[in-house]
Amino acid sequence: MSLFIRHYPVTPAKAGVPLPAQSFAQKRDSRVRGNDGGGRSGLFAILALCLAVAPAQAEAPPPEAEIRMVIADMEAAWNRGDFQGYMRGFLNPGVVFVSRGQFQRDWQGTLDHYVRDYGGSPEKRGTLHFYDIKVEMLAPDAAQLISRYHLDRAESPQYGINTRLMRKVGARWVIALNHVSSSETPDPNDPVEAHRP
Repeated sequence: MSLFIRHYPVTPAKAGVPLPAQSFAQKRDSRVRGNDGGGRSGLFAILALCLAVAPAQAEAPPPEAEIRMVIADMEAAWNRGDFQGYMRGFLNPGVVFVSRGQFQRDWQGTLDHYVRDYGGSPEKRGTLHFYDIKVEMLAPDAAQLISRYHLDRAESPQYGINTRLMRKVGARWVIALNHVSSSETPDPNDPVEAHRP
């Protein structure tokens, strides 16, 4: 009877012989490379993927542009008959309205006035134009705005100048003080030629 002895190779680790210590740099490099010897290309691929997926942060527009957008939005809201949208441009409830030499109604009273006196039909509402807009920053959260306006309608068109104190409340600009100086005479420099005298 013969005995067959199979030979199994014994590695130093299996034999209990300690392996030579790897330096920190070698361990780091082997983790970065992986087992494929690909170097740092894998790390750069992951970094590039993270940058591509990260949302781009758009820069906020300058305050003057934000303020002009408030006025443009108000004009558009009025012209489509959305008085509630028009009034979103004003501080609610604290706005102060001044015209005809006196303090006018509060925010809600002004909205009610617009709905009552200008609502109902496009002819009654007219088409509102703000132009010759000048914005002067007074502080990071305050600005003065002066502009001309023209309410174009067949019966009782209106012309004049708005002087407004704009305040940044939270994340948006609103009108905190609105002074209206009206005129019965059309502006000879109105940009809409049909509006000129």
